[in-house]
Amino acid sequence: MNIRPLGRTAALAAAVVLAATACGGTDDPKASGGPERVTVWIMKDSVTDAFLDRFRAGFEAEHQDIDLDVQIQEWDGIGEKVTAALASKDAPDVIEVGNTQVAQYAASGGVRDLSDKVAELNGADWVPGLAGPGKVDGKQYGIPWYAANRVVIYHKDLFAAAGVTPPKTQDEWLAVTAKLNKGKVQGIYLPGQNWYTLSGFVWEAGGDLAVREGGKWKGALDTPQALAGMDFYRKLQALGKGPEDADESRPPQAEVFARGDVAQIIAVPGGAKIVEEINPALRGRLAFFPVPGRTADKPGAVFTGGSDLIVPEASAHPDAAYEVVKALAGEKWQTDMARTMSYVPNRTSLARAVQDDEGTAVMAAGAAQGRATPNSPQWAAVEATNPIKQYMTAVLTGTDPAAAARTASESITRTLGS
Repeated sequence: MNIRPLGRTAALAAAVVLAATACGGTDDPKASGGPERVTVWIMKDSVTDAFLDRFRAGFEAEHQDIDLDVQIQEWDGIGEKVTAALASKDAPDVIEVGNTQVAQYAASGGVRDLSDKVAELNGADWVPGLAGPGKVDGKQYGIPWYAANRVVIYHKDLFAAAGVTPPKTQDEWLAVTAKLNKGKVQGIYLPGQNWYTLSGFVWEAGGDLAVREGGKWKGALDTPQALAGMDFYRKLQALGKGPEDADESRPPQAEVFARGDVAQIIAVPGGAKIVEEINPALRGRLAFFPVPGRTADKPGAVFTGGSDLIVPEASAHPDAAYEVVKALAGEKWQTDMARTMSYVPNRTSLARAVQDDEGTAVMAAGAAQGRATPNSPQWAAVEATNPIKQYMTAVLTGTDPAAAARTASESITRTLGS
C-alpha cells in the first residue's frame, strides 16, 4: 500500500517520456551500436520533476551505455497495467510498485528474484516495513525505495495549556490525552475505522492481522494479543469525539483538526501542511511525536507504506535494469530523494538525511518499528471488503470484542484462502 505524498502536484520534466501504451518497450538503439534504452515506470507524484532531472543526468553521466526512458504512470488502474506488463514479452525494465503489492505481482511468476543482490544493496539495513513485503517465500523480489508512516501531530498551545508534554508510552498517552480532553477541547480526534493505526497497536501488543500456518493464511484478530491492541484503540478513541463508523476521510480529519480545538491526530507529517493551509492561524503551532509504544525505550509499531522497485522477468535489459535499481536504492539518491520529498530513506542508517525536518525526523524514528500488512497475494482482496473496519465499529458500539474478532478473522481466512 503506497502512502501518496500530500499536497504536492509535480509537473513533468521535459526529459520525461510519458507512457502511452500498456507496456514499456521501445525501439532499442543498441541494435545499431547505441546505448541500451532502459524503460522505467515511476508513479505520478512519487518524486518531483527536478529529482527526475537530476537522477537521469547523473545516472547517464555515470552509465554512458544506458539511456533512461522514464515513463510516469497513474495510480488509477495501475494494478491491471502492471499485471499485463509482467505477462507480456515487451515489459518495462524497472517498475515502481506499492510495497504491499509485491506479493501479488510475484505470484504471477513475472518478477525477477533479486535475492543475490541484497547484500550488495545493504539489505541488512533496510527499513523493515519495506524489506518485509518485498520478500516472498524467502526470495527478495522488491527492493525498498522509500517509506512513509504515521506520527502524532499535536497542537502545542493546547498541550501547554493542559500542562502536559508528548508521552513516551501508551499508558502515558492515555493519561495525557485524558488531561487534554477538557471543556471544548478534544484530547484526540480518532475515527473508529482508522485500521492502519489499529494495525500498529495490534503489532505492538504482539499480535497480527493474519498469520501463515502450514502454508495457509488465516485471520488472527481473535488472538489475545490482537484483542489487546484493539482494547487500547478503544480506550484512546473514547477520549475524543471521532465517529465510530467512519475512517479518517469522512470527514477529512485535517478539516476537523484545523478548527483548533483538537489536541492530536494520527497522520503522516504532511497532514500538518494541509491543516495549516486550511487554517493559517495554526502555522507554527503544530509539532510531532512518534506513536508511543508499550515501553519508553522505543516508539510503537506503525504501518509503513511506500514503494519498492521490481524488475520484470521479461525485461530486455536485466543487467542495466539492476544498475538503475542499485542507483535509486543507493545512498546518494536515497539522500537526495529523502530531502527533496520528506520521505523516510530505505535504510535506517540514512535517517540522518532528514534530521533537519522535524516531521520527517519523527517519522523516520517511527519507521524503525514499521511493519506492513500480511504478505499474501490475496491481501488486496481483504482490503476491498475490509472486515477490519466493520470489526472496529462493532467493538466501539458495544459488540463483544472476542465475538466480533472471530467474525472478522473468519472473513479474512476465507478471502486469503480464495
